[in-house]
Formats: sequence, structure tokens, C-alpha cells
Amino acid sequence: MTARTARGRVIVIGDIVTDVVTVLGAPIVAGSDTSAHISVTGGGAGANTAAWLADAGQSVTLCGVVGADPVGAMRISELSAAGVACTVRQSPEMPTGSIVILSGPADRAMITDRGANALLTMADVDAAFADSADAVHLHLSGYSLLDAGSADAARYALEAAHARGLTVSVDAASAEPLRGVGGLAFVSWVRRADVLFANVDEARVLLGDADSQRLLATDLAAALATRLEGRADVGGTVVVKLGAAGAVAATSQGAVVEASALPVEAIDATGAGDAFAAGFLIAWLGGDGLDASLGTGAAFGARAVSTIGARPPAA
Repeated sequence: MTARTARGRVIVIGDIVTDVVTVLGAPIVAGSDTSAHISVTGGGAGANTAAWLADAGQSVTLCGVVGADPVGAMRISELSAAGVACTVRQSPEMPTGSIVILSGPADRAMITDRGANALLTMADVDAAFADSADAVHLHLSGYSLLDAGSADAARYALEAAHARGLTVSVDAASAEPLRGVGGLAFVSWVRRADVLFANVDEARVLLGDADSQRLLATDLAAALATRLEGRADVGGTVVVKLGAAGAVAATSQGAVVEASALPVEAIDATGAGDAFAAGFLIAWLGGDGLDASLGTGAAFGARAVSTIGARPPAA
């Protein structure tokens, strides 16, 4: 599926890490060996979305921080080679972040060291906007909001985007850290976003209501959408990702749209949500409606789960 790309540039702010992806061949056996396929690749939610956007031909600038180490230089080099403009600072204070991902047929676990990603500053954000005079949209990974080290810079980025008239999307990132800061607090930070991405678990945390545990995905999306202001003329949109069950989008004006996932053999779900966000944004920024945008997101997600690792597969 193809979609029109935005005429301007997308700024992505988020993590850049090294992924150690362990695709398990069997359930883990404590105290013994478990067969697996292990690969080391570039990762990080922000970097992944930027790579998928660039792969589709969208002009994109990635803002983030890596360590002043060979791994950090490698992460920048591979993103640049993929067509991502990198406003990425190398800091000697902390090493490049890394994640160990245990990926099974039905679930995943991530063991995370954000490293230098926690060092994101307002000056880094200013540099990204200065390097992207043609920017029309900001996509912010929620991990930057969820870490106390980078939260101030992430909230500053949202305000800077609004002041410049950019549209804004935010990915809620991960349910457990959301619980740590509080779902209602997170929603208050991103209330002016035009698009908010979340999976079902994240959406339940964001609503912060015991009754949300019983809501269907369509009702979760609709309830969250009422809390977004978005653009004055159209309000905000919430997209709830459902994995193999597809996705649902709801607007603060009452529209609800559902889409099915594409039938593919799932190998590794790492980065599938990041790819979905890129696909949705490609279509949405190109002027497509929610149906087409969800469909493009699903197509990108299907490509992501069909290969090992979080980035677009090599041609």
C-alpha cells in the first residue's frame, strides 16, 4: 500500500538504542538453556519510526542523544544511510542506550537501559527545530516523557511545536512506566496532541479509571479522544493498536473507525507499533482519512512483524 507523503518535514524526538533481539525457540527454562535466534540491531522507538518514515520517502529529522562511543556513532551512521537526517548529540556522560528483547510467539519482554537517551535537553530540541525549517509535524515518543531525565525537554518540544503551528502526534510508549507517572498526568501533558497512539494496556492506564478495564477497544479510543484538544477545527484522534486484531481510531468529534490487521506470519513483533505509527502518519499527513490511514499503518505493521528487528528490512 502506498500513500502520499507530507510536503514538509517530520521531526521525530525519541530514543536511539541498540536492540539485542532474542527470538525464543521455546519457553524459557529456568536454570538451563533455551534455544533462540539472537540478533543485534539498531532500535529505539523514536529511531524506528523515523527509519520507517524515511523508508517510505518522507523527509524526517530525528532528535536524540547517544553516547560518545563507537556504538553511538554506528547508530547515527545507519540512520543517516537510511535517509534519516540526524540532529543527534553524542554525549560522553552516558553510554548509548540498549535493550534486551525476549520475543516469543505470543508475547515480549524488554529489559531496558535508556543510557544517553535520558540526557535529552531543551537545547537538543531547539537544534532539531533549527535544522528543520520546513517541518510540518512533530512525532514524540512517550519514552522521552516518561523518564525524569528527558521529560522537561519532551514537554518543551510539545510547546515548541504548538507555537510553530506544527501538528503533533505522541506514542504512549509502554504501560508500566505510564503507571509510574500516572495516566492522567500523561494525558494532561499531551492533551493538545492531534494524534495519540496507544495499545490496549496503555489506553487503560491513560484513562485511569477502574471501569476502563471492562471497556472494548472502540470505547477506550472514544473515551480517550474526548480528552484531546487537537486542532481547533477538527479536534484530536486516538489510535488504539490491537496487534493481530487490527486497530481502532476515534476522534474527539465522535467518529470511530476500525481496521483489520493484514494476515501475515508473525516472526518478531519488535518495533511493530513504531512501524504502524509511521504508516498511519504517512497517510494522515498526506491528507488521507482515518480508514486509509489505519490501513497504511496496518500494512507497515505487517511488514515489521514479518522480519526480525525493528527497522525496515533491507531491499
